[in-house]
Amino acid sequence: MGLDLLPVLIRGAGITIQLTLVSAALALGMALVAGLARLSPLWPLRFAAGLYVEVFRGTSVLVQLFWFYFALPLFGIRLDAFTAGVLALGLNVGAYGAEVVRGAIRSVPVGQTEAAIALNFTPWQRMRRIILPQAFVLMLPPFGNQLIELLKATALVSLITIPEMTFQGLTLRQTTGRTNEIFLWLLVLYFAVAYPLTLGVRWIERRVGAYTRA
Repeated sequence: MGLDLLPVLIRGAGITIQLTLVSAALALGMALVAGLARLSPLWPLRFAAGLYVEVFRGTSVLVQLFWFYFALPLFGIRLDAFTAGVLALGLNVGAYGAEVVRGAIRSVPVGQTEAAIALNFTPWQRMRRIILPQAFVLMLPPFGNQLIELLKATALVSLITIPEMTFQGLTLRQTTGRTNEIFLWLLVLYFAVAYPLTLGVRWIERRVGAYTRA
């Protein structure tokens, strides 16, 4: 069963979880900021947000990872491997999330905004009290999917020597040659991390849905 392999792989799983959570926090923040900026009446904000989204969606996350870790030092900016991994994954997923935010906000019926205007709400009050709470419900399912995709993408950071699960598995494979057992355990461990994340997002969806219907 290869139980002797587990301690090393579980140590890697801890780093994978940490990398996923920190990158997800960055991605969520960037998604909200860029998504709202793309709807701004100010064209410089729309342009900057659009440029960010198109660049990070239109290029490979692997190239972005290598850029942060290997290319930035040529300009005098040195990042440790973990920071480079967080930036590449967080900014990449955040670019996709920005489109989710923009689409969810635009899906809120126009009548809601018109009613808020009639009640003399400021633009910030309209967004915070009327639009975002309804849009948030629409954002949750795609955000949940992106969180799982982010978890799986953490395997790429093994290429810049971050000792997460995949890196530990590849190292064990080189030293032991027990390929089948190692990759079987990697499948099990990735699923063991992903499934609770999926359940957590579904729980939040139910809670938010019940709150908005109340």
